[in-house]
Amino acid sequence: MKYILLAFYMLTSINLVAQNLQVDSQTYTPQQLIEDILINSNCITNVTVTNVVGGNFGGTDQSYGYFDATGTTFPFQSGIVLTTGRLSNVEGPNTTLSDDDAVNWFGDNDLENILNESNTHNATIIEFEFTAVANLISFRYLFASEEYQQGNPNTCQFSDVFGFLIRETSNQNYTNIALVPDTQTPVKVTTVHPNIPNGCAAQNESYFGSWNTASAPINFNGQTAVLTATASVVPGATYHVKLVIADEQNFRYDSAVFLEAGSFQLRTDLGPNRLLATNSALCENETLQLNASQTGATSYRWFFNDVEQLGSNNSTFDVMQAGKYNVEVALNNSCFSYGEILIEYAQNPMVQNTNIIECDINQDGLTTFNLFDATQNITNGNASLSVQNFYLTDLEAQQDINQIPNPTTFQNSIPQQVVYARAENMFRCFSVAEITLDISNNVLNLPDFYICDDNVADGFSTFNINDLISHVEPLVPNGATISFYTTEQDAYNDSNALNGNYTNSTPYSETLFVKVENNGNCYATSRINLNVVFTPQLLPNESQIYCLNTFPDTIQLFAGILNDNPNNYSYQWFFNNQLISAASPIIDINEIGSYSVIATHQNGCSATRNITVVPSNAATITDVIIEETSTKNSITINVSGQGDYQFALDNQIYNDNNIFTNVNAGFRTVYVLDKNGCGTVSRTISVLGFPKYFTPNNDGINDTWKPLGVNAQFNSDITITIFNRYGKLLKNISPLKAGWDGTINGFKLPNDDYWYKVVLSNGKEYRGHFTLKR
Repeated sequence: MKYILLAFYMLTSINLVAQNLQVDSQTYTPQQLIEDILINSNCITNVTVTNVVGGNFGGTDQSYGYFDATGTTFPFQSGIVLTTGRLSNVEGPNTTLSDDDAVNWFGDNDLENILNESNTHNATIIEFEFTAVANLISFRYLFASEEYQQGNPNTCQFSDVFGFLIRETSNQNYTNIALVPDTQTPVKVTTVHPNIPNGCAAQNESYFGSWNTASAPINFNGQTAVLTATASVVPGATYHVKLVIADEQNFRYDSAVFLEAGSFQLRTDLGPNRLLATNSALCENETLQLNASQTGATSYRWFFNDVEQLGSNNSTFDVMQAGKYNVEVALNNSCFSYGEILIEYAQNPMVQNTNIIECDINQDGLTTFNLFDATQNITNGNASLSVQNFYLTDLEAQQDINQIPNPTTFQNSIPQQVVYARAENMFRCFSVAEITLDISNNVLNLPDFYICDDNVADGFSTFNINDLISHVEPLVPNGATISFYTTEQDAYNDSNALNGNYTNSTPYSETLFVKVENNGNCYATSRINLNVVFTPQLLPNESQIYCLNTFPDTIQLFAGILNDNPNNYSYQWFFNNQLISAASPIIDINEIGSYSVIATHQNGCSATRNITVVPSNAATITDVIIEETSTKNSITINVSGQGDYQFALDNQIYNDNNIFTNVNAGFRTVYVLDKNGCGTVSRTISVLGFPKYFTPNNDGINDTWKPLGVNAQFNSDITITIFNRYGKLLKNISPLKAGWDGTINGFKLPNDDYWYKVVLSNGKEYRGHFTLKR
């Protein structure tokens, strides 16, 4: 973000001009900027500017030029600057947004190709060629940008791009040397910045310079530290350099590259900086020999923190403290080559001697150790330290030779042998710790662990490892770690420990191996016997019927013990999940509901059986609906009750249908049966019908005529009247008598059709005729 100055600044700005970097686009030509300002050396020759591209602002302003920072806080006093906006916008203070564009100001294909970018704009380019007399050249630079925005996640996403591209003139492939030191990472906003809260983690933060306030000498929000670009060259060969910077994606938010005057020099490589930030610092008491040897060198001058080290005029220099080291190498052509390196020191790790206590079956003091078990104690839990190797002697540990080849299964050769661990930090600095190998003398006698067989009585069951741990815990120190293994070797190697559930592999009894560790050391090893004991086998769960019509009679429920004497068990009975007082294998009940029984063997194992008692009942016949006086009489039997019923008529052949058709007239008996065995009920009914003829010949068959289904029980109040074909009343028949015998006043009537009229008590009337045959 930009900083807005108040009127106070405007009133006093004339006194602050000297604090701001000044730019000049007119005094120096591009050739002079490169040859006289950037290089200014007789040892780099044949300097020729071959191409210049910049923004066209329609006046004298350019997008490149000279800068003078004398008297400011800017790291360079002077040099050249390339920007993606107007050169005049480079000058401080940092109070406006540099956000320029120009007509037909395009990007650069070489920059896009080598940085794998696309869609660049506003490219400022200066290309030149040179010849050097040494095999390395370098120059110092600083990148600044408006896209540095303090506390803004945009800093994590957007960045203009620039490159210092170099190639031998006979080669068409460029190499970019504007890189984060000791990496192949291009320098830009997104690769060099501190932590951005709620945005992104720091990237190469040690090479970030500063966030710029309103009083900064340049008009950009942030800048890198001073960086050095270095290239290997062939002495006497001609090289082509392309200095290029461009906006990326759009012209917004300009950036600039500042190159220090006179910094384009012959270079002597002293190796990469050894810094804490890059995990390459030297370790305390470590000596590093710097080597500036170079063909054609005539003398060497060494500097420590810019102070010449008198008497140090050899090609090598031994570093023994942190600081900045420089070398000036005089060459036989009166040229000089310069080298620089920054050295920082890291402390050696703090470690402590420790011991490992392992278990030993025969107590001879010799056993197998996992040396890595000592890591936590050696490093005191410091996660930044690592123990990689172990050694038989301290000297071997110091020299990192003859590492113990099998540290996870190391067998000591003498009781209480001492071995040595080399602990390193991120800088590969190390310290050596002693590990004393000892054995435990603890004896642990574990009681057997019993578990009931599962539903299939086969001697196999599932053991919960947590239950086994709880079984052992009272016998070992508080906080000890308890592990179980199927083999003794696994126990000693700490491999294949059992977790979760374990099913025994041999029926009824199996032995596991137990290892107890306390404070990281073996406390004891032992064995534990796992026993699968007999579990009661019961009849399957079932349902039983209770006939409500037999209440308060009782039925019996059985615990259902199989293949054993019921007297070997204790019993708990529950009714609807509530414990009841019954405690025998058989109980008498007369209530419906859910019953369960837990049968517990004398060995403590138990099984549960559930019995659901459901109601049933003999039926209550609520109604018999009769459709009668036709050739297709029917009966429908309606009942109530909690049973499951079947129905029969006369012959007690039952079926599920409660409707009977084609029923003959007369007296009938209906039956209702409860399928669950709670009884049968019946009812006699009358189906009214009218015979079509009768034969009063005293043969005992059809000697009288009377409606079928009529008697004193069912229809004593029925009226039955007989007429001849002319309507003459012949006889009133009583339903209590046998019927009409075909006579009137003792005289036999002839064969003929006669008529009847039957009136029921409800007023319903039936009429018809019948035949008298003698």
